[in-house]
Amino acid sequence: MVETRLRLAKPELTLKQKVVRLNWVLVLLIMLTVGLGLAVLYSVSDGAMDTWVRAQGIRIGIGFVLMFAIALVDIRLFLRLAYVGYFVALVLLIGVELAGSIGMGAQRWLELGSLRMQPSELMKVALVLALARYFHERSMEEVHKLRWLLIPVAMIAAPALLVIRQPDLGTALLLIFGGGAMFVLAGVRFRVFAVGTVAVIGAIPFLWRSLHGYQQDRILTFLDPERDPLGAGYHIIQSKIALGAGGVFGRGFREGTQSHLSFLPESQTDFIFTTLAEELGLVGGLGLLGLYTLMLALSVIIALRSRNHFGRLLALGIGATFFLYVFINIGMVTGLLPVVGVPLPLVSFGGTAMVTLLAGFGLMLSVHIHREVQISRRPGGTFS
Repeated sequence: MVETRLRLAKPELTLKQKVVRLNWVLVLLIMLTVGLGLAVLYSVSDGAMDTWVRAQGIRIGIGFVLMFAIALVDIRLFLRLAYVGYFVALVLLIGVELAGSIGMGAQRWLELGSLRMQPSELMKVALVLALARYFHERSMEEVHKLRWLLIPVAMIAAPALLVIRQPDLGTALLLIFGGGAMFVLAGVRFRVFAVGTVAVIGAIPFLWRSLHGYQQDRILTFLDPERDPLGAGYHIIQSKIALGAGGVFGRGFREGTQSHLSFLPESQTDFIFTTLAEELGLVGGLGLLGLYTLMLALSVIIALRSRNHFGRLLALGIGATFFLYVFINIGMVTGLLPVVGVPLPLVSFGGTAMVTLLAGFGLMLSVHIHREVQISRRPGGTFS
C-alpha cells in the first residue's frame, strides 16, 4: 500500500513573527556603519551639525523606515512588481534626459516639487530586481542559450547609455558590472563572458572617443598621477598624502589636516574614506572594511538559506552591487582605479544613494524573513 503524503501549506507569517525573524545582526552592522559615517561627517564639518550631519541623519531615518517597511512585505509582491519598478526607474532616467536639473557640470537630478532625486541610484536596485525575476523564470537550458540573453543585455544597456549621457561614468559602470554579476549568479556560461570581453576590447577605441575630455583626463591621470599634479591628478595625490599621514592609529578624531584645511576635495562624499583613514588610521580603515565584509558574508548566507531562486538571486544581486560600491570607491581613493565619482556606501553624504541602499537591504531582509516561501519558476506561473 502506497502511503500518500499531503504537504500542507504553511500559514502566513504574522507581523510579530516577521519582526522576530528579522536578521538583527545585519541591522546592527548597518547601524554601526551609518553611525561611523555620521561621526566622520561631524569631523569634516568641524563639529557643525547643520553642515552635513543633520541632513544626513534625516535621510538615514527615512531610509531605515523604508528598509523595515520593505523587509516586512512578502517577497512575492516584489516578484510581481519587479518589471514595473524597472520601467518606472527607466522613465525617470528619460525624464532626467529631457528635463533634469544640472549640478556640478552634470545633468543627473530630477526635481519633483521640493523633492530632488537621482534616478540612476534607483535604477541600481530596480535593475537587480528585474534581472532576478527574469532569470528566476528561465530554466538552466534557456540561460545557456544566447537568444535568451538578449533581453537582459538590453535591460542593462538601456539605463547604462542614459546614465553615460548625463554624464555619470561611475554609476554607468556600476549598472554594467552589477548586471554582469547577475549573469554570473544566474549560471550564464563562461564563453558568453569571453565573447563579451573580446567585444569590449575591440570597442575601446570607439568608447575612448565617446568620453568627455575630463573623463579621458581621469583615466590618463590614473595611469600617471604626476602628469598633471595641480589639475587632474590633484585629487588622487592629496588622497594618497592623507592615507599615508594617518599611519596605523591616525592623527586623531577631528585632527586630520587634509580635509580640515581643504586640501582634500569632496571629503564628505567621494573621498570620505580618505578622511576616515587619516583621522583613525589603518585601524579605523580596517574596522570599516570589517563591517563591510560581515555584511557581504551575511548577504551570501541569506541567499543560500532562501528556498526560492528569486530570493537567492535578489540577495546575491544586492550584495554584489554593495560590493561594487565599496570596491570602486576604495580603489578610486587609493589610486588603484580611476576617479569616477562613486560614493562610499552608508558612509558618504548623499540622499538618494543612502535611501536606495537601505531600501536594497530591506529587500535582502525580506528574502531572509520569507526564506521558506516557495515560488513557481514557470514564466507567467503563479507566485505561490
